[in-house]
Amino acid sequence: MKMKILMISPECAPFSKAGGLGDMVSSISKRFAEAGCDVKIFTPLYASVKRSGGMKKQMDNLSVHMGLGLEYGASVWSAPLGRAEALLLEFNMYFDRPGIYNYNGADYSDNGGRFAFMCRAALDWCLQSGWIPDVVHCHDWTAGLAPVLLNTSLRNSPLGGCASVFTIHNLQHQGIFDKGVLEYAGVPMSEFRSDSCEAYGSLNMMKGGLYNCTKITTVSPTYAGEIRTPAYGCGLDGLLRFRGADLVGILNGVDSEAWNPETDKLIAANYSLADMSGKAECKKALQKRMGLKASPKIPVFGVVSRLYSQKGLDLLARIAAELVSHMDIQIALLGSGEYWQERAFSDLTAAYPGKISAYIGFDNELAHQIEAGSDFFLMPSRFEPCGLNQMYSMMYGSLPVVRSTGGLCDTVDQYSEATGSGDGFRFSDPTCEALYNTIGWACSTWYDRPGDIEKMRRSGMSKDFSWGKSAEKYALVYKWAVAARSAGI
Repeated sequence: MKMKILMISPECAPFSKAGGLGDMVSSISKRFAEAGCDVKIFTPLYASVKRSGGMKKQMDNLSVHMGLGLEYGASVWSAPLGRAEALLLEFNMYFDRPGIYNYNGADYSDNGGRFAFMCRAALDWCLQSGWIPDVVHCHDWTAGLAPVLLNTSLRNSPLGGCASVFTIHNLQHQGIFDKGVLEYAGVPMSEFRSDSCEAYGSLNMMKGGLYNCTKITTVSPTYAGEIRTPAYGCGLDGLLRFRGADLVGILNGVDSEAWNPETDKLIAANYSLADMSGKAECKKALQKRMGLKASPKIPVFGVVSRLYSQKGLDLLARIAAELVSHMDIQIALLGSGEYWQERAFSDLTAAYPGKISAYIGFDNELAHQIEAGSDFFLMPSRFEPCGLNQMYSMMYGSLPVVRSTGGLCDTVDQYSEATGSGDGFRFSDPTCEALYNTIGWACSTWYDRPGDIEKMRRSGMSKDFSWGKSAEKYALVYKWAVAARSAGI
């Protein structure tokens, strides 16, 4: 079914990216465009976006009609994204600043207004250009007011018949602001109620999107079940149970053009399932770059992550000294985030040279080199809606060590000592003891059962993490959403 699809997103790789959201929006857009759909991605033109030669001004006089009688002029730039088209919103008052959501660790105080403006500008662009989509696909809280606008202020416009799909990438971040943002967005204040946009006396943009969209998706089947429980629902589990019939968990796919050990230009040597010899070269190069003892016999445990509570790397920080003191292993970490975690891993690097090495910050080349050069990959997340790095690691023949949650459950098959089957090591409790014991299990397997390591590597590398199956499921959701909207549901 050839559809017109509008993505509204705060991120879209390669233009802007803070996490997996930007990769997902880019990948799924290119996939549907290749299938013949007319796909446009509406996203802000941040100060950090590189204005390449392929970027052209598409509209110089976009009128953005906010509430309170306010009208602003903005520009829209166009850039190709495969066969899709990225539409980048230029409005310096909100987007000509460093960072996407924050700067120096502090969120921008006007984020509510910034992303309410993004939603209204996207829909106003459709009306003023005459391009009316079949589906408006909204990503996370930042796009939460778009379905509300479609159901209220714009219900009688040409956009009134559009279906809306809302994807939860991370339920923890909900966009909670003063109710004045709702009025600023041009949404009737009658929507400031518990069964729409209000939560505990404030505007909740995520909640508004979830109540008003046609269909809901999230980024893994297990996470779709978890968020309907009080433990993972972040206060919205009741709403998600209420809308359970419209909620579908679809695992994110991987951009195999960017992540493929056979063609990756950022790693020391290419390799494949048919010829794994290059992986040893990648390990040697990683050990050299990170200042670890050069040895093919010592297993390297890699980490590429943001250093925040969600990711569980604080557990690793607390046990790393004991790990390298009692096990013959190495740890190579790339990440940034909470200051105390950055300091802890920096101190560990100084205290255990040749055994622990941490690079604080982000380096895309090093991220690829850690995936390729590691023997194991650590993801002890407290929750993980989908996760991409565990998929990258399996594609690169590195065995994931993960907590059993969200997308990590859906992608990593538990190792069995009895049969040698599986492709990773999973544990349940988010504790230092559980992480320590599971790393110990992986370490003993490395030294005592090397044949199982090879079998698991081949199993992981044989998996298909492409967007094919996931895109088929999104196509069904789009079809259901259009049918439901047409029926007036």
